[in-house]
Amino acid sequence: MNVENFKGNNWTARKVDNVYIVSLKDKSGIVETLTDFIQNQHIHSGEVTGIGAVNEVTLRFFTPSTKNYVDKTFYEQMEVTNISGNVSEIEGKPTLHLHITLGREDYTALAGHLLDARIRGAGEFIFYPLNTSVTKIKDPEIGLNFYDFEK
Repeated sequence: MNVENFKGNNWTARKVDNVYIVSLKDKSGIVETLTDFIQNQHIHSGEVTGIGAVNEVTLRFFTPSTKNYVDKTFYEQMEVTNISGNVSEIEGKPTLHLHITLGREDYTALAGHLLDARIRGAGEFIFYPLNTSVTKIKDPEIGLNFYDFEK
């Protein structure tokens, strides 16, 4: 088993063989911090999962009829019951695509595409990099980025 430790802007990580275990610092932005991590570790494609707690989150909802996202921000302490997503390249840059499910104090849930969130407590993630490059290209007819395996 090959084990290495890494440290970056608001994150620490341990790599075990080809898998990363990542911890985010309290009060850090999830998307900004994880983007720093994937750039630092040169991850161009793969899967990510995570749990933790946040006190601010902005979710997005895609409306196909307008081809636009509607953003909504929530300011409250919530449990991150799941973050799942992937890493791919858009316009040559490694990019995260994350969805999140959040538990509220009254035990209801919020969910959606994650634009960003602020850790308030813990942020624990596991990255499963792939040894390939995967590119996404925007489909103008639909208004979303899709995998393009020809690139």
